[in-house]
Amino acid sequence: MGDFRSVLPLCEGEQHVIAATQHLVKALRASKNLDDDLRKILSQLESHLSGMTILSPESRGTGFREFEQQFKWAEEKIRGWESNQSLMWDSDPLEASEYLKAVVEIQTLVEGLQRLSMSGSRKQKELLNQADSILQTAMSRLEEELVHILVKHKQYFDLGNMSFQYYGKDVVYDESFVSVEDMRIEEASQRNNSGNESVDCVPDLVHPQVIPHLKSIATVMFASNYHQEFCQAFVSVRRDALEEYLVILKVEKFSIENVLKMEWDSLNFEIRKWIRALNVIIQYLASEKRLCDQVFGDLGFLNPFCFVEISKVSLLHLLNFGEAIAMGTHKPEKLFRLLDMYEVVADNLLYIDTLFSEEAGTCVRIEFHKLLRRLADSARATLLTFGNAIAANASTSPVPRGKIHPLTRYVMNYIKTLPIYCSILNVLLKDQNAASSNPVVELENELEVSSMAYCPMACHLRSITSILEPKLDSNSKLYKDCALQHIFLMNNYHYMVEKAKSSELKLFFGDEWIREHIVKFKQHATSYERATWSSALSLLGGGRAGSNSTSKTILKEKCRGFIIAFEEVYKNQTGWSIPDPRLREDLQISTSQKVVLAYSYFIGRNSADIGEKYIKYTTDDLEKYILDLFEGSPKSLQRSRSRRN
Repeated sequence: MGDFRSVLPLCEGEQHVIAATQHLVKALRASKNLDDDLRKILSQLESHLSGMTILSPESRGTGFREFEQQFKWAEEKIRGWESNQSLMWDSDPLEASEYLKAVVEIQTLVEGLQRLSMSGSRKQKELLNQADSILQTAMSRLEEELVHILVKHKQYFDLGNMSFQYYGKDVVYDESFVSVEDMRIEEASQRNNSGNESVDCVPDLVHPQVIPHLKSIATVMFASNYHQEFCQAFVSVRRDALEEYLVILKVEKFSIENVLKMEWDSLNFEIRKWIRALNVIIQYLASEKRLCDQVFGDLGFLNPFCFVEISKVSLLHLLNFGEAIAMGTHKPEKLFRLLDMYEVVADNLLYIDTLFSEEAGTCVRIEFHKLLRRLADSARATLLTFGNAIAANASTSPVPRGKIHPLTRYVMNYIKTLPIYCSILNVLLKDQNAASSNPVVELENELEVSSMAYCPMACHLRSITSILEPKLDSNSKLYKDCALQHIFLMNNYHYMVEKAKSSELKLFFGDEWIREHIVKFKQHATSYERATWSSALSLLGGGRAGSNSTSKTILKEKCRGFIIAFEEVYKNQTGWSIPDPRLREDLQISTSQKVVLAYSYFIGRNSADIGEKYIKYTTDDLEKYILDLFEGSPKSLQRSRSRRN
């Protein structure tokens, strides 16, 4: 090949250009990221520039012939690969290095000929056209090599070895949720709470051994002002690779209109995939950013623009889906997915700001911050809708047998899931609960147990139950039997207390709320006993026969009246229901202690005057019959007696 000795006459004043070029070459050689071949090329180019002198007219002929020889060598080297379809850097790395040297020499000679094109001979102009043509050929070949290297040496992003896998939280409850609107029972699911860890693992998306080849191609193409072609090819391949991962993650491209029309079951499933995909893509982009830095690091301002171009199509798809969810209706069942989406965006916002910190990424940062605000607004609106739906619920018929109202089950099981979103809800609700004397704890901080009962979320949970309780009182009025009204309220208040005591709700409701509501259901139990047994037990009062105030006839009438009242209670209240076994047993025991004791005392004092004919039941009978109450299945006392006998 020979050396890079100058063969072109220099025009007067071009020494300044040579000096500037020498300075640029020295700066490039100082980079630590150059491979040995490229560093050698730059060294030879520097020597060539140092040896450039203005040739006399007499020497131009000799110099031009040497130029033709060097051009012929470079042309043969470049055209030799035109028909070769194999990957240059895989086939023969040494040949690839020689190819780059030939391209650099063509670049140098083209630059020299361009300076002479206005005053040069026709032959020089013809050779310049030939050099331009061969340079274009070389650039096309390098662009193909770039694409081949990126595709062939692509390394797949291993989802199984990621530092996090986030699917969102599933609500957990031991009762079925029912819709406030139609009380439709939905199937329960289990929670999978996989936390999001930091993006601390940055896998290689292209095999590390080919990074120097990519940098060499980039350096040569940029030096020939083919940076746009290089960037377009690089961005195209890497953008396709990113979109491929959306396909792997099964994230479909829905329009906003399609999302808004989607049924909840399908939408719920898509949201879960979206949450996982966003986490995966953010970690993927950390690797993509590093690849861009490795390839473009020394080549100026195009690095951030290329990274944004690679990322924005896929990110726009994810952002559009999030926007559609935030725009949708504020049905209560959406709250948990909205909170999951808010959480994953908030957790990744710092990484978004870091990855797209340059001016080119401003639009991406802004859109993610907007999405976070819109998800927050939508979650707040959904909480408000939930409260309004409770307040608007209007039952027209009583719940059979005084059981727990579906609204009570729905509300308590709904709010039972909210503590897992404690930190998020405290942030979202802080403005609505500004009157709280305790400071609001930010999203990344955990609340102290002692302060949970006073945090914004706790205030909101208690406000929800304060909406529910008047609805229960109103629903109790649908029962004609006053005693059954108290059974209904006792069941519902007891259910609320048990849900609070058996879950994390107890930390937010606090001991005072729990004590108050224990008192409420016990008061209704006492009121039931009064409404049911007061008149019957009043018949068992009075003195013995033969006294001034009581006759045997009156005692017999009292005994008969009590038996009739007891049988009526048995007939009705065996069909009433107290679903909680312990609560049912407590009320049976309390009733038995009052009724059986009074009956035993009455019979013990007056059995001789009343006579066995009128004493239909023994105290043991009454005690056993009382154990049949509140089972939810009406019974005939006669059949029950014959069965026991």
